[in-house]
Amino acid sequence: MELLLWLVPWEPSLSVVIVTAVTAMLFVKGCLGCKLFFRQKLFFWTGLLSLYVVSHTQLDYYAEHEFFVHQLKSLVLHHLGPFFIILACPEKALSSGFPIAGKRLLRMVSAWKPVQCLVNVFLHPVAAVIVFVGLIIFWLLPPIHFVAMLDWRIYRLMNWSMAVNGLMFWGLVLDSDSKWSPGSRIAMMLAVVPPQILTGALIFFTPHELYPIYTLCGRAFTGVSSITDQQIGGLILWMNAAMMSVIGILIVIYKELRQPRLILGSTLPTKNST
Repeated sequence: MELLLWLVPWEPSLSVVIVTAVTAMLFVKGCLGCKLFFRQKLFFWTGLLSLYVVSHTQLDYYAEHEFFVHQLKSLVLHHLGPFFIILACPEKALSSGFPIAGKRLLRMVSAWKPVQCLVNVFLHPVAAVIVFVGLIIFWLLPPIHFVAMLDWRIYRLMNWSMAVNGLMFWGLVLDSDSKWSPGSRIAMMLAVVPPQILTGALIFFTPHELYPIYTLCGRAFTGVSSITDQQIGGLILWMNAAMMSVIGILIVIYKELRQPRLILGSTLPTKNST
């Protein structure tokens, strides 16, 4: 029973429940119409459930009362959750599970020029890198972070922005069918590393408390000092930056090496032609 209590949401959110449930139903329905490998299903459910757990269980309480737990939550929202979902390549299953009326609506909306312009801007490598890193830094600015942790509306905006941006970024860099070359996508993953390391290092080495909101609201772990909490949080960002990009780069290289190469036999010399 105690384990089940952990699944009770700290702050119930109807939007999280609806989005998670609808996505899960579309995927289940789509799997009936198209064949997916077991690993794809495993990756998808790992990603979706991890996003739900950090957003809609008792873990959210600890994320609001300890900075390092908040950083772990951000790691899942912005990196691990979206990473696993994109790695599952669920587009075909989700599309297959989508109702016909919904597909027509999506095609109509995607045909609008303003929407196409926004997509082209935000999915450009330079913009994608700036937004990805910019969101991390923006929400960690002490004055912004203070307000976000006090106002539930801004807090949820922060969570949703991290999750959606994570899906956009990892979807762009891990997509083998992307119009951007593997080199460009690898460069994107390398570009987001230094700013994250620098931000994590600044948080880690700052000798005074940057985020007093956790002290004011009461810390979940009384045995952890504010500076130690801050250092662990900075270290999570510091270490995670290189880890996730390295894994992503290795996946891109692996997919590229597995791509079949077209051999033009007509261009090769033969015995009869010599």
